[in-house]
Amino acid sequence: MKNLRLLTVLTALIFGASFMSAQAYQGQGDKKLQVGFSPYGNGTGITGTFDYGIHEYFSLGAGGEFYFSDNNDGDFYIFGRADAHLGSLLNMPSNMDLYPGIDVGILGDDFGFGGHLGYRYFFQNNLGVYIEVGSRGSIGLSFNL
Repeated sequence: MKNLRLLTVLTALIFGASFMSAQAYQGQGDKKLQVGFSPYGNGTGITGTFDYGIHEYFSLGAGGEFYFSDNNDGDFYIFGRADAHLGSLLNMPSNMDLYPGIDVGILGDDFGFGGHLGYRYFFQNNLGVYIEVGSRGSIGLSFNL
């Protein structure tokens, strides 16, 4: 029942939100917080990232993933990340962004390295959704700060 309520609320947020002049990536000084679900990669769990725009097309950030199931790699991944934002180069609407990136960090008691391709869609100024696929995957909410 809780899952049904959560699904209803998320659906209402996504489809019931008024469309505004949202910006998926604003270049230097842009700040994004993402919170989501990680269904594959190092394990099933939750993920959170923060990205800071250092250039018109590039951001640096950090993140963490905490896994519900352990696949012998460890139950957490703490990492730094770098992304290249292609939305404006591809003439996408300003509320959408496509970004390839890499991450390097600590996976349990070992070293972790990965790559991803992400997509963000903002349906309000401060609220959007994202998906990332690659060596790990995640899906969730993205916030402009």
